[in-house]
Amino acid sequence: MAINRKITGRKRRACRTRRVIARIGVERLCVHRTPRHIYAQIIDAAGSRVLASASTIEPDVRKELKSGGNVAAASYIGRRIAERAKKAGISKVAFDRSGFRYHGRLRALADAARENGLEF
Repeated sequence: MAINRKITGRKRRACRTRRVIARIGVERLCVHRTPRHIYAQIIDAAGSRVLASASTIEPDVRKELKSGGNVAAASYIGRRIAERAKKAGISKVAFDRSGFRYHGRLRALADAARENGLEF
C-alpha cells in the first residue's frame, strides 16, 4: 500500500509540473529514472514530438559506462542530450523532472546539460 502512495504522489507532482510547463509553451527536457538506467528526452512545446533523446540503454553508451544507474552515467547522458539539442537547434528548455526529487542523478544530469550549453 505504501508503494502505491509513493507512485501516485510522484505522478501527481509530475502532472502539476507539466501543466505549468504547458502554460509557458516551451520545449521540455523530460527525465525518467529507474534503478538501472536514466532516460532524457526533449519534447516540443505541443507535447507531440520527441526532438532529441539520450539514455543509458543505447548500445554505444553501454560500452562506455560500467553502470547506467549512477551519477557518472547521469552526467554523461546530460552532456549527450545537450549536444543533441544543439544539433536540433534547441538552446532553451524547461526541466521536467517527472515528479522525482531534484538531487543525486537528476541534479547531475541537469548540471551536465547546463555546462554543455542548455539553458533552463
